[in-house]
Amino acid sequence: MSSQIPHITILGSLNTDLVAYVPHHPLPGETLTATSFLTSPGGKGSNQAVACAKLSRPRDLSSPSAHVSMVGAVGSDSNGDLLLSNLATHGVDSSLVTKLPNKKTGVAMIVVEAETGQNRIIISGEANHQVGEEYVTQGGWLDKTDLLIMQLEIPMGTVLKAVEEAKRRGVDVLLNPAPAKILPDGVYDGLRHLIVNETEAAILGGVEEKELDTLEGLERVGKGFVGKGVENFIATLGGRGVFYLTKGGRSGLIEAEKGVKVVDTTGAGDTFVGRYALEAARARKEGGEFDVGGAVGRANKAAAVTVTREGAARSIPWRDEVE
Repeated sequence: MSSQIPHITILGSLNTDLVAYVPHHPLPGETLTATSFLTSPGGKGSNQAVACAKLSRPRDLSSPSAHVSMVGAVGSDSNGDLLLSNLATHGVDSSLVTKLPNKKTGVAMIVVEAETGQNRIIISGEANHQVGEEYVTQGGWLDKTDLLIMQLEIPMGTVLKAVEEAKRRGVDVLLNPAPAKILPDGVYDGLRHLIVNETEAAILGGVEEKELDTLEGLERVGKGFVGKGVENFIATLGGRGVFYLTKGGRSGLIEAEKGVKVVDTTGAGDTFVGRYALEAARARKEGGEFDVGGAVGRANKAAAVTVTREGAARSIPWRDEVE
């Protein structure tokens, strides 16, 4: 690319979040009255695009440090309009988001426990299910991309196609495999960045989640992915912090930020991905060495701001809020 700033493209989901805050998560058969409710733009793809955009520029949208594009689909309803408007408001190029006639926009139903901020999420993909393999090659967007970010809320065939095409073009890929699904080993071969939480690490690593309770267990699981070809393995551990392991043998456990009042964890992982991605894309564009530990630390700090606020996209901080 001729641009002096990196181009990050997110291929993924766009959902409308329906969020209810409750005293505790309901038991089977229990009916609860929510303490509050909100509707907001969401979807892991959209959230990560907004995170990249907001964390790459101040609130007045001036002097961005990255160009951010979104590839995906919404329905022909008002929710789709809301999502497109949300992307534009935060500086995301949405020209490659298709508005599908006679389709509904994806929806996520989120229940947040008020005391802990922990959530439970159910997704109805709707238009996201229509993001087929043709989206990977249409418009030539991949040739203009420095870093491709993906999740698993769109069809698996599309993700696999994008990984294949990105490798062929020499484009770095950051994969955040959520919701977790078993992937072919070929996906990991040459994968530049793999970011997982504890549940995803356990499912994809074929181990019980309790194995990740120790540093030794984290290292074993991380080495399993690195052995398959992953260059940078990152595991977010909630209140325990973040573990990382690189192909070159560097590793570390960065503690969670202290004194943080957790209100809602919904957008924390997406904020982490966005801040980390900006560091990775900049290093790739400039051709310098990538400081994984530094990127993880800065991403951890940004996510710590997000959890102090309600909502997903709207809770993600701007660059001037974390600098």
